[in-house]
Amino acid sequence: MIRVEHSVFINRPLHEVFAFIANVENNPRWQQGVLEARITSGVPASVGSTGIEVRQLMGRRVELNFEVTEYEENAKFSFKITSGPMPIAGTETFESVEGGTRVNLAFQGETGGMFSLAEPIMAGMVRNLVEADWRNLKALLEAGG
Repeated sequence: MIRVEHSVFINRPLHEVFAFIANVENNPRWQQGVLEARITSGVPASVGSTGIEVRQLMGRRVELNFEVTEYEENAKFSFKITSGPMPIAGTETFESVEGGTRVNLAFQGETGGMFSLAEPIMAGMVRNLVEADWRNLKALLEAGG
């Protein structure tokens, strides 16, 4: 199992940060390899909404279906991947702090098949990717994006 926790401070108001992240259509703007993301049912996003994200992974185009499992405006956004190469469940929590917003991410993915043999290597790659994506998000939002 791969577990990742990451936290970032963004010098923007909480409602702006939450609105940007909770709108999954913004994912291609800050997450590497995301080609497209959208809610397919339950618009706007809420508990039970489903969606699709298209990613470029290891040179292949992969479609991931997801479901929103928790949604508390300006507080929490949770999801689970319901199809794709690895089941993943994650939660992003948001808190207003002096000067901006702190976003905390925690997710876990269950490796299987050929991925289980490379789990330690994959865990490091995933952590590096998450850190880079959240640096992108911080820079984009602090620049007014």
